[in-house]
Amino acid sequence: MGYDYFMNPFAEWIGWFPKHMSREERVLVNKLDFLILVFACFSTWANTLDVNAIYNAYVSGMLDDLQLYGNKLNYLNAVYFIGTIVFQIPSNALLTVLPAEYYIPTCEILWGLFTLGTAFVKNYNQLMVMRFFVGVTSTPCWVCNVAILNSWYRKQELGKRNAVYYCTWPLGSMFSGYLQNACLTLDGVGGLQGWRWLFIMCTVITLPISFIGVFFFPNVPSRCKSRWLTPREKELAQTRLLKEGFAPSVGLNWKVMKRVFTSWETWVFLVLTNLFWQTPYAAGTPYLLWLDDALYPAQTTADINLVNNLSTAGMAISIVSALFFAFYSDWRGNRWDSLVMAGIVVLVCNVILLVWNVSNGAKYFAFIALGFCNGPINLVIAWIAELLAYDLEVRTIALAVINMGWAVLALVLPLTVWQTVDAPRYWAGYIFSVVISALEVILIPLPIYLERRDKKLGRHQMAWDSGTAAGLDEVSSDVDNSLSEKDAEKNGFAIVVNEV
Repeated sequence: MGYDYFMNPFAEWIGWFPKHMSREERVLVNKLDFLILVFACFSTWANTLDVNAIYNAYVSGMLDDLQLYGNKLNYLNAVYFIGTIVFQIPSNALLTVLPAEYYIPTCEILWGLFTLGTAFVKNYNQLMVMRFFVGVTSTPCWVCNVAILNSWYRKQELGKRNAVYYCTWPLGSMFSGYLQNACLTLDGVGGLQGWRWLFIMCTVITLPISFIGVFFFPNVPSRCKSRWLTPREKELAQTRLLKEGFAPSVGLNWKVMKRVFTSWETWVFLVLTNLFWQTPYAAGTPYLLWLDDALYPAQTTADINLVNNLSTAGMAISIVSALFFAFYSDWRGNRWDSLVMAGIVVLVCNVILLVWNVSNGAKYFAFIALGFCNGPINLVIAWIAELLAYDLEVRTIALAVINMGWAVLALVLPLTVWQTVDAPRYWAGYIFSVVISALEVILIPLPIYLERRDKKLGRHQMAWDSGTAAGLDEVSSDVDNSLSEKDAEKNGFAIVVNEV
């Protein structure tokens, strides 16, 4: 064939493959995209589908069938997040010692089974138990997948891959609404309500995906045993990261925890990341309940379908914004300016919703624009991965600490400022959102200053140098030297390391 996909000028133009990258390295990156992104995206899509199904079920008959009046929806959220908070740090700690290709899929099978159990609950208490165990078993999905994803790519590649991975979250939320509409047609089949069929269908989708992980998902580069990568490709995968300052795994010990909690990156991004994650909160459940309670109170079948469909609009636009800002930030070589733009828009939208006495069109614009700003917010993960490149274990556990902060807020906020009984006008919630929206914009210069200070002082340089040297020695000792040059040429393998 005359056309070479790996040297595609369009891929170069959009920055998927940098122009200086050799064909051999492009082949490797393309393999990584398929091995890592396919399972990570499908896994997180299924997880989002399973977790968010309860919201669509809530407005599609579950509320009345199980008598979920008052703040019971908030309590269901709370018990889910208690489960995920408890297992957050232990999960990523286990990831540093257990093979990811078995650990994450096993957890996926378990949360799929608990999702199936949700379809057959008879009362509120049983539903609470199922939500707790869905929270525990689904914890490794995002926090472990994102740790593996950010352990394989160069800095110039991270933004785009994180954006593609992020898109599975809104896609899962969107598909939940569409799937619920489809399941409404099954109402009464087998003696089950339509909302119960939603959880059954979620399980049918979830369980097969776990097997993709078992057969294709790799571990971190230094512990990779993937059958789909050759010895030469495994070496190249490590050396190209070492040349860019990404240190290999050194194993789990108590010193790792000390490094986690003494790194400014952990604490600064614990605050900043969770501010970014919480400021568009209104684009989720408050938007859905505004549509449900304020715009379409009649609750006919057509109204329920319209609510479920309109609830996906913000998710759809966040996919577009995620991809746009990811390519932009990789091209720019920084993450902060995209976050500033998103932060300003979020602030404006939350002010509109706080005022509230505006047209429904203005409210709809604010909710949808908040969904748009969910896109660039995922870039903060790429920023963290770059700053903690010098220590894989610290990066892995710090991501769990940061995500645990999100889970704690997701537990507390619906019980305080975002109470269901205050819908559709969450007075306390919108005051809170305006305050933290302003605070996030003010705090963005802090990590920029600390990052530049560390570069000026040479902080982590010794760790990078020693890690690179040790890593190169380890990689060299592990390479199968029996692979002759003739065999390498025959199979199309080559070691090419590009200096950054």
